[in-house]
Amino acid sequence: MITYSSYLPERSDVNNNAFMTVFINCGFSMLAGVMIFAVLGSMAAQQGVGVDKVVSSGVGLAFITIPKAINTLPAPAFFGTLFFLCLVLAGLSSEISISETVVSGIMDKVGLPRKTVVTMFCTVGFLTSIIFVTDAGLLVLDIVDHFINNFGILFAGLVEILFLGWFFKTSVIRDHVNRISEFTIGGWWLICLKFVTPVVLGYMAVANLIGDINTPYSSYPTKALITFGWFVVLAIIPLAFILQKRKTTAPIPHVE
Repeated sequence: MITYSSYLPERSDVNNNAFMTVFINCGFSMLAGVMIFAVLGSMAAQQGVGVDKVVSSGVGLAFITIPKAINTLPAPAFFGTLFFLCLVLAGLSSEISISETVVSGIMDKVGLPRKTVVTMFCTVGFLTSIIFVTDAGLLVLDIVDHFINNFGILFAGLVEILFLGWFFKTSVIRDHVNRISEFTIGGWWLICLKFVTPVVLGYMAVANLIGDINTPYSSYPTKALITFGWFVVLAIIPLAFILQKRKTTAPIPHVE
């Protein structure tokens, strides 16, 4: 979000863009949730078992549970092809956003041209991702996906919202976006930034941390969880400080 928003023109309607992004994203998520629970409920009813007996969490939901449900439809070949085509497009669009975030950060820090950075990043990413096509690839992907989503992204968002809400002049930011937007945001926005969102994210982060410490994720071997999970998450912290110490070579735009 930060990377994409940095490409917006200076006078962009920030409030409108922010609300549209949030509601469209959450709207699709809710539609997907309705579809998934409807499919799981139908499968459970057909098999005469509880929903918990047909649920496969993580990557298994997309590659095992949903394909099984598609096989029960009138035209499984058509709907199966459509589903996996949508999954490929979703993966590509997500990969573009992830790549752009890293590429943009490296370009700003190092000052290398885009083509060079993209080539380096994609090469390293390709070599690293080879492990996902091995016999244990799906299991490794499940571990990496779990730790990145439940700890990496969650704790990064928590730290970001704490710094933004308590160490930045949020009232100045609100005044600026209100001046250039069609509709304004009120004091509730500051309350959410300072209290509501940090409490919600903090509770989720601590609950996930305690849960994974008490009960190892999906009963995977401890060595695998440390290698592909905890090590990856913890290694990001010193790396972030190292990159932060390096002087930025690209000019940083500022709000007037």
